Amino acid sequence: MSKAPSSEDTKTNVFEYARKWGENPLPPTVLATLITAQHARPLQKLPMVFAPLFLFTSYMNLGGYKTEAAGTSAAWSALYMLLASRRKQSIKSTFSVRGVVRGATMATCAVQVAGGALAYLT
Repeated sequence: MSKAPSSEDTKTNVFEYARKWGENPLPPTVLATLITAQHARPLQKLPMVFAPLFLFTSYMNLGGYKTEAAGTSAAWSALYMLLASRRKQSIKSTFSVRGVVRGATMATCAVQVAGGALAYLT
């Protein structure tokens, strides 16, 4: 007879999932790819600074510094979200390919901030 999961088990699983996301080297690499896709043509210098930084956090993570890489990636993701949210976007351009990539980048940054901060703090 199996026991139904309690709400505490569910909360623990959500926190564990977020922590594993923060310690994973793949999300910073995906962020670097999405940022490059958005800002390479035409070249925008300031946002393109973030791509090598995210690749470096993936390198740190693969080098065994999971906690430090999670904190660094969370901090850079928060800074990129802050800078990207300042750009205004019309409703018409929200549903273009560029708008969808921008939305995916912002969503991935938000999840990375939460997961990376949780992994760094615990």
